[in-house]
Amino acid sequence: MNTRGAIALTAYIATIPAANWAVTEFGAVPVGFDYLAPAGVYLVGLALVLRDLAREAAGRGAVLAAIAVGAALSWWLADPALAVASAAAFAVAESMDFAVYEPLRKRGLPVAMLASNAVGLLADSLIFLWLAFRSFEYLPGQLLGKAWMTLAAVAVIAVIARRRAQVVAA
Repeated sequence: MNTRGAIALTAYIATIPAANWAVTEFGAVPVGFDYLAPAGVYLVGLALVLRDLAREAAGRGAVLAAIAVGAALSWWLADPALAVASAAAFAVAESMDFAVYEPLRKRGLPVAMLASNAVGLLADSLIFLWLAFRSFEYLPGQLLGKAWMTLAAVAVIAVIARRRAQVVAA
């Protein structure tokens, strides 16, 4: 595995305990348009993007192992009230994201990321909110916060790719 793959996998796995810590530490945070979401929303949105980057840099097998590690970390490190919700949401959403991403990756990273993250963020939000809070009160905020992270990351990746193409062409 190359350095880029190791960094992507480490960052990906680290987002999970960080998201759980943020929810426990900060509760709900504003995400725009007067919506609130549990504070881990941005980190979970970032996890969806990092999973896709890790897939490209480290390979399919490494990402499947990282999904298992992330789910285990959610179980062991989360506040007991969030542990089941976090682990279940993470495992299901990341697996769904992965299933959508794989066939679309040939169409380009932005297309695959946007489509797979849309599926992943919806699944994660529905499962986590129901299991953690028995409510969908934060659903609009969850979806919005994760969408912000996906759009921001895809924009940054597109700029980087464009700059790399310009350097290669020069």
